[in-house]
Amino acid sequence: MKKTGAWLARYAMEQVGVKYTFGIPGVHNTELYDELNNSEQITPYLVTHEAHGGFMADAISRTTDSIGSMLIVPAAGITHAASGIAEAYLDGIPMLVISGGIRNDSKFDYQLHQLDQQKLVAGFTKAQFKVESHDQIIDTIYQAYDIATQGEPGPVFVEIPVNLQLDKAEISALHSYVKPPQAVLSDETMAQIEQAAQNLLQAKKPVIFAGWGAVGAFKELITIAEHIGAPVSTSLQGISAFPANHALHAGFCFGPAAADAPQQAFANADCVLAIGTRFAEIATGSFGGKLPDNLIHIDINPEVFAKNFTTEIAIQGDAQLVCNALVSELVAKGNATDFSATAEQISANKSAYRKRWYEHDSEDRVNPALFFDELRAQLNDDANIVVDDGNHTFLSAELMPVHKARGFISPTDFNCMGYATPAAIATAFAHQDQETVAIVGDGAFMMTCMELATAVNHEIGVVIAVFNDGELSQISQAQQIPYNRKTCTVLPQTKLQGIAIATGADYVRVENNDDIKVALQEARQLASQNRPVILDVNIDYSKPTAFTQGIVKTNLKRMPLSTKVRMIGRAIYRKLTD
Repeated sequence: MKKTGAWLARYAMEQVGVKYTFGIPGVHNTELYDELNNSEQITPYLVTHEAHGGFMADAISRTTDSIGSMLIVPAAGITHAASGIAEAYLDGIPMLVISGGIRNDSKFDYQLHQLDQQKLVAGFTKAQFKVESHDQIIDTIYQAYDIATQGEPGPVFVEIPVNLQLDKAEISALHSYVKPPQAVLSDETMAQIEQAAQNLLQAKKPVIFAGWGAVGAFKELITIAEHIGAPVSTSLQGISAFPANHALHAGFCFGPAAADAPQQAFANADCVLAIGTRFAEIATGSFGGKLPDNLIHIDINPEVFAKNFTTEIAIQGDAQLVCNALVSELVAKGNATDFSATAEQISANKSAYRKRWYEHDSEDRVNPALFFDELRAQLNDDANIVVDDGNHTFLSAELMPVHKARGFISPTDFNCMGYATPAAIATAFAHQDQETVAIVGDGAFMMTCMELATAVNHEIGVVIAVFNDGELSQISQAQQIPYNRKTCTVLPQTKLQGIAIATGADYVRVENNDDIKVALQEARQLASQNRPVILDVNIDYSKPTAFTQGIVKTNLKRMPLSTKVRMIGRAIYRKLTD
């Protein structure tokens, strides 16, 4: 049979379960777009910018059981998309990036978009492929999918020259995709799991720290925590790995940058079970937390072990598989622990922290704690929360309880501003029976806000809650203490209602605390009618989060004395003279 390369690519993408692609068509991929338009399984989506498409594909991978995919043009398409792809790379999110490419049969040089794309993407993809013939296309996409989803996940790049897409070639046979068999735990790994169970049962104050890698072990993690009576804290990316309405849920982070409950839970811990986390900078509050030597670390990537903390037992493997085996060992070795006293302490610590937020006077602005209280009260447990990078990120982490697996997503290790709006649109489209709410700062919102036009075009109901204070507040607050001035962090005045008019979205304003309930109800009602809504929140950022306070103290301690003196002296001088 004779098939075009575009047809073969479509066939392979359908085989591996792609449901959506995001990107912009151009002369090097129009044949691919035409093929996908014929697919009953795959829907190609036009975006306003390829970076937004990267965030949207990322969100599909995080919140659904299919892989997020991009379909882009070469050169500018890949440089624009780089932020979204790199976010997925550093956060361990699978993505299939299909790019058109220049002709590989031309006698001419200096073709349009001629660029060494393999070299360009090598630093932020797990693997890179350039197919050279029709018979390589299906196997290459199958291989790319396996690499993207096996081990620690990540994006994989596949370039298909435009002439292969357009031209037909003889194909001997088509073969279906066969998923590799699931790994089986070795005897050595089972021995490690048995030792881990023994350590956990012998510990007097065990605690659990869960990252994004633990999200697939949601049920097993609950069972483990209850059996050993351990408080559970999470990384930022792992917030949805454990339900916040569980009595043993402590919160986000640990150490000086954590709120009361997780900080106290880890303060006297004699054994820590860490699952699916790299102990990266944000997860550890700028590496400020301390852990006991008795650290049990489960992760699919062996390279993360003992990087920032000494590890007693390092167990390589899929979190769900390992945790399932750990549950069996724990049950076989001992009875469940009475964790009522631990739960009471966690509840008291949470209440004390929230009480300080309630006592904070936000004057004529919106108190973040009251906003999140009302948002949580109105949403069902299956709602999706999508967060951007900024001050609002850590307010959300500390004050917004999330109850379901994969119910909270945010940019983390790449930490790219502009993520939330496009990611929330993609999440809302993929979960039309659930509510999706984005929490985004005004600076991050302005980076990608025009993607709301896509949501309007496709009738996607989503609430984009913009925490609006006129500044890049996370950085402006960091500037204020050492510099006593704000440089390039005060935003130009922007009327968010004008953005709503320009894109066709609806607009609701939350002026102060008295407006929160009714405004949220109105925004959610509009979104339920398949309309995107800008919820303009006049937020009060004057009270810092525990995370912000903690990392400032941690980093200040690390500075040489001469640097501390210089910074403090400069701040005092400017305060007196400015």
